[in-house]
Amino acid sequence: MAKISKNRKNALAKLEKGKKYDLQEAAKLVKEITFTKFDASVDIDVRLGVDPRKANQMVRGITTLPHGTGKEVRVLVLCTPDKEQEAKDAGADYVGLDNYIEQLSGGWTDIDIIITMPQVMAKLGKLGRILGPRGLMPNPKAGTVTMEIGKAVEDVKKGKIDFKVDKYGIIHAGIGKVSFSPEKIVDNATEIIQTIIKLKPTAAKGTYVRSIYLSSTMSPGIEINLKSIN
Repeated sequence: MAKISKNRKNALAKLEKGKKYDLQEAAKLVKEITFTKFDASVDIDVRLGVDPRKANQMVRGITTLPHGTGKEVRVLVLCTPDKEQEAKDAGADYVGLDNYIEQLSGGWTDIDIIITMPQVMAKLGKLGRILGPRGLMPNPKAGTVTMEIGKAVEDVKKGKIDFKVDKYGIIHAGIGKVSFSPEKIVDNATEIIQTIIKLKPTAAKGTYVRSIYLSSTMSPGIEINLKSIN
């Protein structure tokens, strides 16, 4: 049987077994049960009553967190020369085209997101096996394939995230850092929860949002009382 660490025991001691917490309570508690020496991420897990194997029950969306993610997002823009200055002015970390496609082909993926233009997507097709598994392939539905390069970069830098339900019917997303105030954590959590609720597929039957958990890096999950999010 695996040994439970002292910090894990201390964290579990602060949680009342079987209790579902209001979102405001959970936002405060997640800070108290985090014992990492670094500024841990705060994550939300939303389990939905959908069958992701069916196309008409897939849940995917984008939202901009009011207070950002707290994470420095490294953005690569692959664009034609006429869009390069627009990308740089918006704050892109890397801007170019063929030179970066060559680096990506060689396995370089030291970035968090790639933004590109429709006419450039053909060049990225051969990189699917490299970018796909890492979640880096640009997608029009996520707003990362667009002619509005500058706006796309600014949105990502401000806290725009995209999410989708996994094969188990769960949406996982990072919504901030433990250093955030409880109020900021609540605001960010509320934003993504309400976005997910609006995306309910018409084909989904029964209870749509089945459970919500808030946690931080290496902390136990705190179950949220669903009545507190309405």
